Amino acid sequence: MAHILVVGSGIAGLFAAIRCADAGHTVSIVTKSAPRDSSTNWAQGGIAGILDKTDGLALDAHITDTIAAGDGHCDEEIVRIVCREAGDRIRDLLSIGVKFDTNLDGEFDLAKEGGHSSSRILHAKDATGAEIEGALMAAVRSSELISMYPDHLAVDLILDDKNAKQKDVVGIWCLDDSEMMVTFAADAILIATGGAGQLYRHTTNPHVACGDGIAMSIRAGALTRDMEFVQFHPTALALEGDRPFLITEALRGHGAVLLTRDEYVRWKEEGGSPENYSFTLKYSPSGSLATRDIVARATDEELKRSGQDSVFLVTEHLGKDVVQRFPTIESRLQRHGISLAEDPLPVSPAAHYFVGGLAVDDNGGVLQAGLERVIGGLYAIGEVACTGMHGANRLASNSLLEAVVFAHRASEHLIAVIQDTAPRTLPEWRADEMVEMREHSPLVHDRRALQSTMTDDVGLVKSNARLQRAERRLALLKEEVERLWQRCKPSKELVQLRNMVQVARRVCSSSIARKTNIGLHYNKDLI
Repeated sequence: MAHILVVGSGIAGLFAAIRCADAGHTVSIVTKSAPRDSSTNWAQGGIAGILDKTDGLALDAHITDTIAAGDGHCDEEIVRIVCREAGDRIRDLLSIGVKFDTNLDGEFDLAKEGGHSSSRILHAKDATGAEIEGALMAAVRSSELISMYPDHLAVDLILDDKNAKQKDVVGIWCLDDSEMMVTFAADAILIATGGAGQLYRHTTNPHVACGDGIAMSIRAGALTRDMEFVQFHPTALALEGDRPFLITEALRGHGAVLLTRDEYVRWKEEGGSPENYSFTLKYSPSGSLATRDIVARATDEELKRSGQDSVFLVTEHLGKDVVQRFPTIESRLQRHGISLAEDPLPVSPAAHYFVGGLAVDDNGGVLQAGLERVIGGLYAIGEVACTGMHGANRLASNSLLEAVVFAHRASEHLIAVIQDTAPRTLPEWRADEMVEMREHSPLVHDRRALQSTMTDDVGLVKSNARLQRAERRLALLKEEVERLWQRCKPSKELVQLRNMVQVARRVCSSSIARKTNIGLHYNKDLI
């Protein structure tokens, strides 16, 4: 019996933990907050996949749509693997207890979203992530081999020999809820910490999405890939006094249309199909159902031209059944006295998904920078990993699919190769002569400065001058954070800011290195 450590409590981490426990291994799950704060729990749209793997035409269409959305930058073999394994993994979720919506005939009610050529997305109304998270958490709680450690922020990986050329991980240091450093030993570690949307001023991500897993793995020698590709969701609810709230792409798949405020007035005066008035048609023949990179940049350009803060997502032409189909969204709208099928919804782009991340092989093993090998005992699954599936732009509802497929592949590989190791004594966290941080306001200021830099200079639309300015500003932030890190005892705020600066610098440097516009990377000086 080996001991496996999972860092993160979204779909990837929980699914992998269940798989490893089912194989007879003990598992510890450490998560920086409560499991309900994972990005999975916030996912609305659904999980794309073809259940019948003998349907070659449907599989090929899913593969083709994924590669097209990825702007030709996808690893085609990985795309084929994920799409072909989709049916088996979805059936695994069903066996665990996940319930997807069905129609009157008892068949799955498949939705269509931007970039998809057909309806192939399973969903649980507009709260698919919460449905999956709930079923997986129930399975985790029922396992005697899985222990959960909430409010444990992973700080750094422990290497067997930090000076060795070839790296191997043997444990991790975590900051617990009393801000004491705790050491966990493990025979293998699965990083499943999600993305880093908190690098930006406006994001649909939960507060925990600070890039922690990417940053600590970089410090342990991990390779990253495609960090310049950050996906901004084009339809985040934009209302004063409320954080950005994701309006699922499935709503546009159901017929919702994007209009500028002037276009909305014209449509109300003249009538007809609102899609005929949409600015999105100037940017793509697919209009409001174009891929996210196209729609988000189109919206950004229209807002800059008009000077307004948002465009409208129009649902008034869809009928009242849209309220029953999207109850989570309706509940959120009612806080502000507006409703689906009655009022235009003000929306604008917000940081949503990190396409890049830790470079992994086809079993989720984290690649070591500078060497053609994986870091021993280290895996990355879910949004934290860059598998090559998404290329330069993720196709809607492929993220939950990729997460569960690679959670399965990583678990199966780990189970096949893992060996029990003798108990070892791990080094304690360095704490000598460190002082308590008495004032946290500089950290708050530095975090806001980082978010402003990333939003203004390394965001949806980039330029050479802006990227160079960001590089200089982030270098100064790094120096400031490192000074604090060397003399102060770690706090949650300091750990997160350290990680955010490290990931932000990698996004910036990768953006500078990318010399062609592709997918989510758009530098106006490269036109």
